[in-house]
Amino acid sequence: MKFSKKISGLVLAAALAVMPLAAHAQQPAEEGPIVLKTMGSLFFGGTVTTLPNGETFHGDHGYAQFYIPQNSRTYPLIMWHGIGQSGRTYESTPDGREGYMAILPRRDWPVYIIDQPRRGRAGYTASKIDTDGAAPTILLESAVWDAFRNGLWLRPEKPFVFPVSQFPKTPDAVDQFFRQQTPDTGAEPRTKEYRGTMANTMAQLLKQTGPAVLITHSNSGQYGWATAMGDPENIKAVVAYEPGACAFPSDDMPTDLTPSDLDLVNELQAPQEVTPEEFNNLTKMPILIIYGDNVATEKTNNFNSEVWRVASHRARQMVERINARGGDARFLSLPELGIRGNTHAAFADLNNLEIAKILEDFLHEKGLDGRENPHQGPKQKGLTEYTIPLAN
Repeated sequence: MKFSKKISGLVLAAALAVMPLAAHAQQPAEEGPIVLKTMGSLFFGGTVTTLPNGETFHGDHGYAQFYIPQNSRTYPLIMWHGIGQSGRTYESTPDGREGYMAILPRRDWPVYIIDQPRRGRAGYTASKIDTDGAAPTILLESAVWDAFRNGLWLRPEKPFVFPVSQFPKTPDAVDQFFRQQTPDTGAEPRTKEYRGTMANTMAQLLKQTGPAVLITHSNSGQYGWATAMGDPENIKAVVAYEPGACAFPSDDMPTDLTPSDLDLVNELQAPQEVTPEEFNNLTKMPILIIYGDNVATEKTNNFNSEVWRVASHRARQMVERINARGGDARFLSLPELGIRGNTHAAFADLNNLEIAKILEDFLHEKGLDGRENPHQGPKQKGLTEYTIPLAN
């Protein structure tokens, strides 16, 4: 099998590390303590509204928990969850093993794990929930099972796990997987304006962290692109695990607007148009898009299978356009590296240590794993005025 020069470095690194995996083989846990300089949490961004009666409302902010190693590297990793999820995505795996929250700080990476506005611990909002506009992915547990590609649940048939799968198939893991689903507390419009709002909110966190590597998953991929386009000086790289939508320049839009027989898939996977100037900002940092296994290769009438077939196609199209403009973007298919069975959340799968190594190899290749200026933790917001009309 031939690979492009763009992924040759990763192929070599992975080839040295990859050994044949049994479908449910579990890697040994890493040994050694996690030594932190500090840890904590903060709220970032948000709005303050003053009501006619003088009351105030602080809402629509994000939440971040952070872990700063004693021997920290320079650039922190900011992790953004996907649809129907929270920062729990990166904490522990469904079967109780360490997630990126522990794996990466043990290797001296400072990490910030967020809950986006109107989700989880950042749920304070005056916005009303839009159930009519919700994606089918989050409406039913059978849909979540399909969308994460643990297997298929074609009711009224019983659900099953794919024959080759890195999902931890234990009763506890299945229970935990469903319990980590997290509802919106307000609307999440699929508009360019709202993507800009989310990017501006993340920009407020970047003011406190300084330059960082942004890691996105699924639905937050679109917010990652918006953040990188709006603040390219502070985004040193983007690593997107299966982004749910992609941006395209208005002067080079894809022409295949109906790649699916399902209208809703075509609607949700419609190319997100931006200006050429905005898109060109994506050429200013290295970008890695990672896709797992069991992605449909032919059209299907199952929405939650079909959506990832088309999404992966859109991601390849975006990578081509970034590179055509002189950028450094890669589409990495784990099965093409011989790494089989990964779900929609590879960083939480049985082989997540191997997946973390791919992330680290990429950052090392790009010179982003140094320690020349160790990250010390977040700065204060530095507000000069109170957000309530304090009398004294």
